[in-house]
Amino acid sequence: MDVTRDEFEVLVGEALDQIPDELARLMSNVVVLVEDHSPPGQNLLGLYFGVPLTERGQTYAGMLPDTIHIYRLPILRQCRTREEVVEQVRITVLHEVAHHFGFGEDRIHELGYG
Repeated sequence: MDVTRDEFEVLVGEALDQIPDELARLMSNVVVLVEDHSPPGQNLLGLYFGVPLTERGQTYAGMLPDTIHIYRLPILRQCRTREEVVEQVRITVLHEVAHHFGFGEDRIHELGYG
């Protein structure tokens, strides 16, 4: 399965647009990046790096933005159809956004975004 980087970025944007407005407004100091490869030695579809909203306190000021990385090629290798790519991008984006909100892996899997 092949989806160009531009097309893939559109799919990530569409997945972000599916986040309800009341939750999207709460997202703070976070950027979403599309990269072709996950870190060396890791076969990740996405990665959240930062301080979840639930752990930010008074000392959280002047920090660099948290980052959500969505890895294009690992997702494409896992999918056989465009529909599968769309669904996997959606799940991966929501999974990493859930980490931004402070959800742990177990809870994210319970919600069906694992």
